[in-house]
Amino acid sequence: MALVFKKGEKVVYPAHGVAVIEGIQTRAISGTERKYYLLRILDTQMTIMVPTDNVDAVGLRRVIGKDTVQKIYRILRERKVRVDSQTWNRRYREYTEKIKTGSPLEIAKVLRDLLVLKADKDLSFGERKILDTARNLLVKELSIAQDHPEEKILEELNVLFNN
Repeated sequence: MALVFKKGEKVVYPAHGVAVIEGIQTRAISGTERKYYLLRILDTQMTIMVPTDNVDAVGLRRVIGKDTVQKIYRILRERKVRVDSQTWNRRYREYTEKIKTGSPLEIAKVLRDLLVLKADKDLSFGERKILDTARNLLVKELSIAQDHPEEKILEELNVLFNN
């Protein structure tokens, strides 16, 4: 059973972050009529059309609730992480896959692992990009879930990781 969303609702589109449902439209594409959610990714001009019957396949979901917020902070506080000694490009691929899942818990693990690794050594360009992506995705969603400004969430992360 696919999730049903309303116009104006905030949702999360994997790897792009929080979006607002600007509308629900019926369009005929290649002769087939389908209903679409028209999403606008927050803080960008990017709009995406997602077929309403394809919500599960693309991973469109509601913004996290308070229980998941607590789980994310638990993950971020965990310091007994074993950062793989594999090459940076293998780690990069692994982290990219985790971000693509759209799971806030996986994104939190990527952010934590990279911040722990960064305290130890310089990150590659690719790892820095992934770190920024993970941070931005998590900060925006945590901000909306907790109804706090993004700056406050960033400060909390900086305190957690002393940077």
